[in-house]
Amino acid sequence: MWILFALMAAVAAAVVVTLSKAGIKDVDSSLAFAIQSVLILIVSWTVVISQGNLPDVTRIERKVWIYLISAGVLTCISSLLSFRALKLGNAAQVSPITNVSLLIAVILAVVFLKEKVTWQIVAGAILMAAGAVMIAVSRE
Repeated sequence: MWILFALMAAVAAAVVVTLSKAGIKDVDSSLAFAIQSVLILIVSWTVVISQGNLPDVTRIERKVWIYLISAGVLTCISSLLSFRALKLGNAAQVSPITNVSLLIAVILAVVFLKEKVTWQIVAGAILMAAGAVMIAVSRE
């Protein structure tokens, strides 16, 4: 089931890039991100509340709070940088470069989370990163 959710997330992310690029044409990239962030906040808390998970907030351990807050700050930084890149470049070139994060995520998962990877995962991540670079440096 995870693969279905991952594929739906990929489709949604691709649509987000396209809509964001269209939306920042005449708007500052930081302002555009701030506008989208308000909706993200509303939707995410609506889901938490509708699922009845709001009481769980009080049961989150301090260490987990640190991880989640750090990830949240980095998500904001990543999004601000992505929006700026979209403002300056073509979506078809910016998006693949931002997705080099796949290779970096595999490396971080191995080093910090001690996840085991197969040669297929390593080869696939390297090929995806190489493809992203090829797309990014291509001329129109």
